[in-house]
Amino acid sequence: MKRLPMWIAAAFLTVLLPVFDAVGQAYPTRPVTIVVGFAPGGVTDVISRIFAQKLSGQIGQQFIVENKPGAGGNIASDYVARAAPDGYTLQMWLDSNTIAPALYKKLNHDPQKDFAPVTLLAIGPHVIVAHPSFPPNNIKELIEYAKANPGLPYASSGSGTAQHLGGEILKTATGINMVHIPYKGGGQAINDLVGGQVKLAVLGLAPVLPFIKAGKLKALAVTGDKRSEALPGVPTVSESGVPGFRTLQFFAVMAPAGTPQAIVMKLHDEFIKASKDPVIAERITAVGLEVSTSPTPADLAKFLRDDMAKWPPIVKAAGATVD
Repeated sequence: MKRLPMWIAAAFLTVLLPVFDAVGQAYPTRPVTIVVGFAPGGVTDVISRIFAQKLSGQIGQQFIVENKPGAGGNIASDYVARAAPDGYTLQMWLDSNTIAPALYKKLNHDPQKDFAPVTLLAIGPHVIVAHPSFPPNNIKELIEYAKANPGLPYASSGSGTAQHLGGEILKTATGINMVHIPYKGGGQAINDLVGGQVKLAVLGLAPVLPFIKAGKLKALAVTGDKRSEALPGVPTVSESGVPGFRTLQFFAVMAPAGTPQAIVMKLHDEFIKASKDPVIAERITAVGLEVSTSPTPADLAKFLRDDMAKWPPIVKAAGATVD
């Protein structure tokens, strides 16, 4: 049997060595932390815990979710950006992370330079949702109603969120006049919407899905480029007469910049493997999302760049400010 030339063997070691720790054991040899920039119980936390539980069993090393809420997720991002790039500290990113550069005058981290993309995990639409007493039942009726009632209030989970900006895109695309009512979180907005204090909102699908199914709220349209599996009877905004309309919420795994590529790829492959479990897919669908992964970390990097590039003009046009 021929031996490999020394330069080829050295190249293999260069690629594989980072997945072993100082005592030669395969990564990971201790618990891995997934940092979530929002409080426990929210959809970001739920998605993180679904995958953490799966990977703990799959890899044989514990994956732990740590919540560091505040500043729209930026406290968590600051923390992970400064963490050791060794694969033991990860972050669950979502749409607020790609909006942040357009919304905040100064960030303590660089979203494009301080992180190593791993993979997208799940994606789903927002939903334009109303109290049952709200007269319109679809987007066409909403547009007509808003034109007859200028200054129509609509709620979201906060200024500068993808939900808020989705409402602003709808205003621009249709020429209607709506007034944004920002809440300090989706839970507060849902409470007032169910109670009838506000009649209309743009919110993430996951937290309002139980209220829609219970008949306590009604969905006028979802904001993705296709109908949601969780609400197949509800049309998209685009098919409802606003062609090209699309806003999405997504969830993606990020590591600190400088994390060895071999570790990034191991994480990528393990998360992809976990996502293919039918039980995981069922749990993701149950919260109004669908599994959507990145073929490579580079594909996620492009996805994030493209998403970041679209927000500055929308934020400027909306006059969005940080609460």
